[in-house]
Amino acid sequence: MALDPRRALLEIFEAAVSAVNGARRVREFLQAHPPAGPVHLIAVGKAACPMARGAAEALGDGVRRGLVITKHGYAEPLPWPVLPAGHPVPDSASLAAGDRLLEYIKELPPDASVLVLLSGGASALVERLPEGAGLEHLRSLNEWILASGRDISAANRIRKRLSLIKGGRLAALLSPRKTLCLAVSDVPGDDPRYIGSGPLVADASIGQEPIDDAPPELRALLEHAPPVPVEGDPVFTGVRFEIVARPEDAKQAAARAARERGLAVTCEAEPLAGDALAAGARLATRLLQSGPRRVHVWGGETTVRLPYAPGRGGRNQSLALAAAVVLRGHPHSFLLAAGTDGTDGPTDDAGALVDGETITRGEAAGLSASGALARADAGTFLEASGDLIRTGPTGTNVMDLVLGLRLPP
Repeated sequence: MALDPRRALLEIFEAAVSAVNGARRVREFLQAHPPAGPVHLIAVGKAACPMARGAAEALGDGVRRGLVITKHGYAEPLPWPVLPAGHPVPDSASLAAGDRLLEYIKELPPDASVLVLLSGGASALVERLPEGAGLEHLRSLNEWILASGRDISAANRIRKRLSLIKGGRLAALLSPRKTLCLAVSDVPGDDPRYIGSGPLVADASIGQEPIDDAPPELRALLEHAPPVPVEGDPVFTGVRFEIVARPEDAKQAAARAARERGLAVTCEAEPLAGDALAAGARLATRLLQSGPRRVHVWGGETTVRLPYAPGRGGRNQSLALAAAVVLRGHPHSFLLAAGTDGTDGPTDDAGALVDGETITRGEAAGLSASGALARADAGTFLEASGDLIRTGPTGTNVMDLVLGLRLPP
């Protein structure tokens, strides 16, 4: 039976995402390592609801109380309050969620055991700011960071400076309670300091990220932000941190799914990073140099430097369109780039699946690929070419996945 390349890549992507589903990973961990007694649950991130559901499935009545904070549109029915908030740019609901979180913690008994479920997106979804800072400053901070082209690690170092929750400050709020954190990693190297801006771990790098390009008012707030707890502080004594799903897990699951379809696989070790347009061209060139019936698997996150008044799209759509420019005229080459969380930038699309005819289809609709890339408007072009991917919430968030496939002529 002939292979349908587009269907195959979509199925491989779905298999990768399913393997790192937050509910599944949390349930399996807690069944293998059950807590000694009842726990009070805090779940924050784009995968917060599935992770909380996994905890409920594993522990049942062993969860005494819970508070869940997730992205608008990602909420689902749970036995505990679910608070939707803004992402990627925080909103008033993000600050309200921060207030509710602090109230919840104050109500916990000092000898309570706490289960924190953490996933990507937490940085924007929940916040408590120092005196003198408000929502307008928080929005301005995130808009500046997103437009600056900084990677996620650099962005989180800056966010921590202006937060009363991030950078180990949540550990200080929960101390002296014993806290188990189960995390879904969305950062390079799975560094706990950068997952959700590291609310439960110390980070000596806070303050090291240059902020000379920040707007003056933001720079003043950042320079006078309150200190964070340092390595060795007693507030970290009762914290245990476990990563239950990683970007590498998704890559390996994609590789298995490709092999099951009779395809050879190259699982690229170097994480995706840097400019999305340069990465798209580089990956497409690599794909064209590959042998037939071989799938290339990349993972990571690129960045896009946004112009004034950017158009529709995100980094995966930009990467995919830049790749399509290189793949033009190669009808047997295909590349999928998508966010494992089901979103790409401030859109409802996960990314795109392009091929050697993408540019021709978009131009037939009167659009220019180079113009779309310059305006950060890849989504408009890819909608016209019929190449956008929409998955809805996936229940996880382990950075982005890029899959390339070449077939014989």
